[in-house]
Amino acid sequence: MLPVALSPETRATALARLEQDRLDVLVIGGGVVGAGAALDAATRGLSVGLVEARDFASGTSSRSSKLVHGGLRYLEMLDFRLVAEALKERGLLMERLAPHLVRPVPFLYPLQHRGWERLYAGSGVALYDALSKASGNGAGMPLHRHLTRRGARRIFPSLRKDALVGALQYYDAQVDDARHTMFIARTAAAYGAHVASRTRVVGLLREGQRVTGAEVVDLETGRTIQVRAAQVVNATGVWTDETQSLAHERGQFQVRASKGIHLVVPRDRIRGDSGLILRTEKSVLFVIPWKRHWIIGTTDTDWALSKDHPAASASDIDYVLEHVNRVLEVPLTHADVEGVYAGLRPLLAGESDATSQLSREHAVAHTVPGLVVVAGGKYTTYRVMAQDAVDEAVHGLEGTLGRRVGPCVTEDVPLLGAEGYQALWNQRHALAERTGLHVVRIEHLLERYGTLVGEVLALGDDDPSLLEPLPGADDHLRAEIVYAVTHEGARHLDDVLTRRTRISIETFDRGTLAAPHVAALMAGPLAWDDAQREREVEHYVKRVEAERQSQQMPDDETADAARMGAPDVVPVTTAGE
Repeated sequence: MLPVALSPETRATALARLEQDRLDVLVIGGGVVGAGAALDAATRGLSVGLVEARDFASGTSSRSSKLVHGGLRYLEMLDFRLVAEALKERGLLMERLAPHLVRPVPFLYPLQHRGWERLYAGSGVALYDALSKASGNGAGMPLHRHLTRRGARRIFPSLRKDALVGALQYYDAQVDDARHTMFIARTAAAYGAHVASRTRVVGLLREGQRVTGAEVVDLETGRTIQVRAAQVVNATGVWTDETQSLAHERGQFQVRASKGIHLVVPRDRIRGDSGLILRTEKSVLFVIPWKRHWIIGTTDTDWALSKDHPAASASDIDYVLEHVNRVLEVPLTHADVEGVYAGLRPLLAGESDATSQLSREHAVAHTVPGLVVVAGGKYTTYRVMAQDAVDEAVHGLEGTLGRRVGPCVTEDVPLLGAEGYQALWNQRHALAERTGLHVVRIEHLLERYGTLVGEVLALGDDDPSLLEPLPGADDHLRAEIVYAVTHEGARHLDDVLTRRTRISIETFDRGTLAAPHVAALMAGPLAWDDAQREREVEHYVKRVEAERQSQQMPDDETADAARMGAPDVVPVTTAGE
């Protein structure tokens, strides 16, 4: 398999093929599950299309806690099957599928009661480790250990002495979710899938009762095409019900949106060499090390407003700060917050009024002939969800292909950048010497691109200035911005600052200083004129202003109204309009 660049030219070719060919499977939704379904179907030898209304991972799949985990709290709910499944997937991602993107991270669980709590929590964490090892894919994950209060505070000096009597330390894994999702989509393209972002499905094609494809608008040009497919997979997450309505069917289940917000603060605001997991009255709160930052979250509240841009209110931010400050020696303030992001979990609607109690299981249904819907679940188990959805689609293809479709093989399909990653990591000092870059810079690149790092560095051969730091965000090279456009499918300033990089949440100015420089670098490969460059920067600055304003509002309604004050740079039509 050779890497395929998600370039502007590749997108144009994909749109042409989507219009000309009759596909076996069309996947709607470029989040982690949709991208996973496209990869699964392509690696079974099916002809596949993947369309996404905005950018890859622009919804839920770029706004998670950045964790790949089994869900320790689900053990308490006795959901052993879900935990075991997720731990198997965690191991697969770390060891085989995406070792360049997924890596272990330690967590402290502070104990507040003597005796019984250590036994109770310790038994749960021991079972967590046992399920991981039993999966056959947990060999690289360290086992948990028990700590005294002094031992815990040695690891995490910022913990208040009266916040714990001891602690447990265990391990999970973390991932840059948006980059991981993009890599899945790009790997699907490498296996032959026709992949196109900024393509909105506005209708489903029908022949009698059967869905036979979709009507798709290219939001970059306004042109509408018809995509014919034997099976259509609805993998649109929190938009599942809206997409389902295009078939004029209510569906067999509904999806309820739960909002979770996260704060990003500089690493020096909290002294610690481990993450934290804290119990709250509603759920759990994570304090997660994230390179030179901490990610702190999350909340879990019902959301019934705009799904396009969920907003964090002042009360959301206060809730997170209040709970984390209960255990910190030096409290965090609003001034310490670099970035804030909010996302929506697609939960299967159930009997519970509390979203934190709704199922994290997923469901797959063939709601009408030719249309498969997959919904629910959690980020870690995306591959299983994708497999179940494609299995259902293949069942619908039986008798029409004239051949047998093989089973899922994605357990053994590493993402682009994974093959040979450990060997290249071992050579990072030699690579630094050869390129003249600091070894820390090389490590940063390897953890973002894996073995595709050579493609990024090669951009400096013709223009050495591309290997210089990006003004306003010097953690990144200028070459990374160009590469995001030429190889990673970025179409707009938002895509680069928010998802290909995390500049939008990792700088106090939220990327506004870097924005003009990024737009200038994107202009060449996207053929932007000066007016488009200025429009992109203006839109981004307005987005940041709207987000800041929303985060000062007291509740969801006023926060949503403030955030919606900044429209998308490319208007996205509502389904059915």
